[in-house]
Amino acid sequence: MNKTTIMFLGDSITDMGRTKLLYETEPWSFGIGYPQFVAGYLDYNYPGKYKVINKGITGNRVVDLYARIKRDVWNLKPDYLCILIGANDVWHEIDRGDGVDIERFEKVFSMLIEDTQKNVPGIKIMLMEPFVLYGFETENQYDEFLKIKDYAQVVKRISEKYKLPFIPLQEKLDKITKEHGVENYLYDGVHPAPAGAYFIANEFITTFIK
Repeated sequence: MNKTTIMFLGDSITDMGRTKLLYETEPWSFGIGYPQFVAGYLDYNYPGKYKVINKGITGNRVVDLYARIKRDVWNLKPDYLCILIGANDVWHEIDRGDGVDIERFEKVFSMLIEDTQKNVPGIKIMLMEPFVLYGFETENQYDEFLKIKDYAQVVKRISEKYKLPFIPLQEKLDKITKEHGVENYLYDGVHPAPAGAYFIANEFITTFIK
């Protein structure tokens, strides 16, 4: 039986230490983030039906995703593509003056969607909302990091333009971290702790299984 392929594309939030080997479905290729939880849920509840591939790369901005889209997505022709990007487009500007301004972010992201739909006919694309919280990596320049929320609005607008499922994350993260603490979900304000990774996976699964 041919498995339905689900690919996750993004930055370190998706990567989370995955081993980049030839065999994309070996257990260590999922990393320790949300793709691992998604793979576990699907393999347990729908054995043999789905194949999960993690194509996150630490440090990526939207322009980096576009630069590798042919190799990592078009050539593999997944059935589903879920994209989470935006944090580094802001963070790299703060740290090294190498971010992606919001107008360019929207232009390149839109190009990525259009070109992927053209090169992989029938592909189903889902977009996750980029997010940020107050943590040890973000606290010193938190006002600048909050620009990620503006980029999130761009992602939502793109999802509406191309009629793609949008998975909101920020509002729920704000709520649950008020009750249980930021470090329990995003250990540094950006990257998910186990509970945060589980939360993201659950939000994906809830949308995907509808």
